[in-house]
Amino acid sequence: MGGEENLLLTPVTIGGKTVPNRMAVGSMECNDADDEGNPSEATYARYEKYFEGGSGFIALEAITCQRDSVSSLHQLSLLPQNAKPLEKFVSHLKSINKDNVFIFQLTHSGEVGHPGLSAPLRVTKEPLYGFEYARLIEEGEIEAIMDQLVEGAKIAHAAGADGVDIKLCTGYLGSQVLRPFNSDDWKYGGSWEKRRQFGFDLIERIVKEVNDPGFIVGSKVSMYEGFPGGQGCAGPDTALMDLTEPLDLVKGLEERGASYIIQAAGAPRHTEDLCKPDRAKPYIGYLNFFFQKQLRDALKPETKVIGTCYSLYRDGSLKTFPAVKPENNTLKFWGNKNIKDGVVDIVSLGRQSLADPSLPKKMLEGNESDIKWCTGCDNCTIFLISQNGGGCAVYNRELAEKIKTIKLDFGH
Repeated sequence: MGGEENLLLTPVTIGGKTVPNRMAVGSMECNDADDEGNPSEATYARYEKYFEGGSGFIALEAITCQRDSVSSLHQLSLLPQNAKPLEKFVSHLKSINKDNVFIFQLTHSGEVGHPGLSAPLRVTKEPLYGFEYARLIEEGEIEAIMDQLVEGAKIAHAAGADGVDIKLCTGYLGSQVLRPFNSDDWKYGGSWEKRRQFGFDLIERIVKEVNDPGFIVGSKVSMYEGFPGGQGCAGPDTALMDLTEPLDLVKGLEERGASYIIQAAGAPRHTEDLCKPDRAKPYIGYLNFFFQKQLRDALKPETKVIGTCYSLYRDGSLKTFPAVKPENNTLKFWGNKNIKDGVVDIVSLGRQSLADPSLPKKMLEGNESDIKWCTGCDNCTIFLISQNGGGCAVYNRELAEKIKTIKLDFGH
């Protein structure tokens, strides 16, 4: 980049809030809440590092608004009994850094809820292959779940969060309702007009009931899930990509008050490499640039696009990328190029934020040689799957020993 300005360090506005730079902490679930779903000492320690590290936009991971269908034993909760602990949590973090934007990601696991911990639910009479154990949801239950999500947004607002992200991605309940595979004819199933109404009704209710123009609302949306009938497919029985529905969805969310969209792709339990590219074939991650550009072109300039899957570009040293010079394949290179070219507004880092939450601060201070780069080992995923908390085992000695034991126990 030579002496050019680093656009990753420039501010951007979302819904009237100034985000001090264009780097975000992605919603990386680490399964470290206490038994009541409140932030534990481990949660505090992790988010303190995020706030100290200087990221402009921070997402509180996959926080559940009920406890009947959860994906993790120690998933963070957004229920009335969690209100005071969350208010204390937000207040403490903002005492560290009051300048960044801190949002809560509202979620319901649906059919991907852990069957040993809760009651997974599905929205289709015919279960998606591999999720036959999930119980068919009744129409009244989906209404109750929506009530819980709206109440969760109100609790987040009262706790001091800057906004919420309605999770409509990566195989969770929102994905299950939106995808073409949801072909049964019911209130939120069958035609696209019915399926998309789930997201529209949710955002309209949240905007109306929170009733605070300063509280930003957005959504993380899967553009293409990569299996027949998934989001971004041309129909319930084809894997042919067709972005007509996801682009129509985000424009409708925008019309109803969304001030940002977080781009997603794939689903961890189905097509993991799309949402979290593997270091053996990281070039799959380039596809996300296409999805980000489609969003950016479809939305108004004031509606910001936050792009994902940037962690493996790091300093250009990953040798499994083909046909590209290392200096033209770094996080800094692609972040700047994609911002300059109108592909994306903010770059979200998931695994890289676990590896080094201080990356933005180090970049700002000119200490890029000190950045601890994500290696793409995916031990952070093993922690989560095994219900053993989370974090980066490469740069944390205690977690490095812990992952050895977990792998022995699980036969890795």
